[in-house]
Amino acid sequence: MSSHEGSVSVTTSDQITEEGLKAVGNTPDPRTRQIVEALIRHSHDFAREVKLKPEELLYAAEFLKRCGEVTDASRHEFILLADVLGITMVVNTITADAPDGTLEPSVLGPFYRSGAPEVPNGADLSHRGDADGVPAHVSGRVLAADGTPIPGAELDVWGTNANGLYENMDPGQPDYNLRGRLHTDEQGRFEFWTVKPVSYPIPADGPVGELFEATKRTNMRPGHLHFIVSAEGYTTVVTELYTDDDEFIDSDPVFGVKASLLAHYELITDEEKIAAAPRKQPYWDLRRDLVLTPGTRTGVQFTAGREEPSR
Repeated sequence: MSSHEGSVSVTTSDQITEEGLKAVGNTPDPRTRQIVEALIRHSHDFAREVKLKPEELLYAAEFLKRCGEVTDASRHEFILLADVLGITMVVNTITADAPDGTLEPSVLGPFYRSGAPEVPNGADLSHRGDADGVPAHVSGRVLAADGTPIPGAELDVWGTNANGLYENMDPGQPDYNLRGRLHTDEQGRFEFWTVKPVSYPIPADGPVGELFEATKRTNMRPGHLHFIVSAEGYTTVVTELYTDDDEFIDSDPVFGVKASLLAHYELITDEEKIAAAPRKQPYWDLRRDLVLTPGTRTGVQFTAGREEPSR
């Protein structure tokens, strides 16, 4: 007679969690072990809390699979998913060490491209003039917390055109349109020309769009200009400056808006100033200093390229 006969017990979900934790108990890297163990605990607790059904788990697997299928050289659907679930901003907030008055982080977004051309101070990032939108002049200084200028700081800048499209999503725009990298002068000063940011919809043609529809959320992002600001001896900041008069400023679907990141543009109609501008027409002016904190200069790992239009 088998020793197991008459003593069969039902395996509980808690026992499965315990076994899962034991299975990764020999993970050599402490940080990897911490993350994987927490993933097991919280995902199992989630499944128990909502009483997840097998068909729902399969749907979730297919949803993530389709996120991978939509992701290409121009768009990263997994980053977009993390953004709209608020995960990106939670990570940014718990890791940021930004004292009052210093530049706070915001989302990188799924449309970043590395390798933007280096341009001099005062350059116009718009390659299409009026076709890109209403011109905007952006200037300021990069400073340490004590007000000391930071020479040679790099600003990697990008934004959309007036139609709310980044150039790597729009085959009608030139390569790296409205993108550029510039460096501060000896007084920490920078300036460049672009177009005033506009609100735009997060793409709704993929899995993240289905999530918006299912939850009846707005997918309209308020107008913003992206920055990555870096300098030797200072913490690199990935952030956005949000146009303060945008109608969607209080309902950003990726939770990126912070009071310190609101930016006020002044409309310039003075004829002498217009005559000195690259495009001889009224323009918007933004003056903004960017304050960094001491730390380690880091790079950005994610790089989206430009998807070539079909021929």
